[in-house]
Amino acid sequence: MMKKKKEEKDDVVGLQPVLNIGMIGHVDHGKTTLTEALSGKWTDTHSEEMKRGITIRLGYANISLRKCTSCPEPECFTVKEICETCGKETHILRRISLVDAPGHESLMATMLAGATIMNGALLLVSATEECPQPQTKEHLVALEIMGVKNVIIVQNKIDLVDEARALKNYQQIKEFVKNTLYKDAPIIPISAQRKINIDALIKTIQEIIPTPEVDLSKDPLMLVARSFDVNKPGTPLADLTGGILGGTVVRGTFKLGDSVEIKPGRIVEERNKKVAKPLKSTIVGLMTGTETVESIRPGGSVAIATALDPSIVKSDKLTGAVVGLPGKLPKVWYQLKLEPHLLERVVGMKDELKVEPVKIGENLMLNVNSAATVGIVTKLSKELFDCTLKLPVCADVGARVTISRIIGSRFRLIGYGVIKE
Repeated sequence: MMKKKKEEKDDVVGLQPVLNIGMIGHVDHGKTTLTEALSGKWTDTHSEEMKRGITIRLGYANISLRKCTSCPEPECFTVKEICETCGKETHILRRISLVDAPGHESLMATMLAGATIMNGALLLVSATEECPQPQTKEHLVALEIMGVKNVIIVQNKIDLVDEARALKNYQQIKEFVKNTLYKDAPIIPISAQRKINIDALIKTIQEIIPTPEVDLSKDPLMLVARSFDVNKPGTPLADLTGGILGGTVVRGTFKLGDSVEIKPGRIVEERNKKVAKPLKSTIVGLMTGTETVESIRPGGSVAIATALDPSIVKSDKLTGAVVGLPGKLPKVWYQLKLEPHLLERVVGMKDELKVEPVKIGENLMLNVNSAATVGIVTKLSKELFDCTLKLPVCADVGARVTISRIIGSRFRLIGYGVIKE
């Protein structure tokens, strides 16, 4: 009887998470460990991630933020169904998706793709290292550029330092953010490894990161952050499952049985040029976390099971694509005209160099929606520049595009551009 009541209560909240919260920061500052502490799920499941001990692709985990009505704050906040303090049943406040972004400098493109689907973020800073580290700077600037307003700074690994070291690190964090949009962001000290102060963090998430308003009346649009084949080798042809698209719905509602279009789609070469071939399919299944649902809407990470040949989607081949109703998707661009907004200094390096103007002929890494491509600058004017893309992208006029250029041995974030017609 108790179980039935609990299921009824949880159903009122709904199965699908209501927002995405990014886990960002420098490599090895505890993003994946904190994700595991909150969700019970280790998001580094790709074989190369397991070997190297770092996040390479975006990881996802859905969690329920809960509260015990019998315990005082902040002890009453938890992710457990049964309160560990008093043993009573807790109730759900919100379901959310955690997006675990890589912190390694060579994987900035993946982090930028993840930032486009974040409604808020937890910026992890290790108390055992000087603040800021290179990717701490770069990730914070990326959040500003992508317009992520609601940020909580998580001072992790406090169990590994004494009080004086923790306070010094806290002051370094305050100094680091004082001239940014996040100068008033709360700083929560925790130990993700030992699950210390997680209750205070959950309380702060509830207070600082609101559930965004959604528009269900518009034509649906989903950004694809992962695509994969779930069939095991040797599966009989008759038993094959179609390709899976994972990501976030940014507007509207998709329903089971909907016909959908995917752009840019499959990239083929014709007459020595890369050409995008839009794909059309039918939604044969919808999931949020491990739960099957009849429809999906904005909020949290979701997955669409399609009737597509699984070979088309495997190994993230359709990452960066956009899903919508046939004929209702934005334009596919082979060339972009961008209005640049460049930073004063290059972030993420020991010596922060001045950002030079864009130059004819240079290769720039461009991130728009969840897509990453390289653009070759072909034309410059006083307030705009044109670039030819190595891989086409699907985006609206007015969309914001992050711009990175090669400095030293890798692409560094230098600003953003706005797509012009």
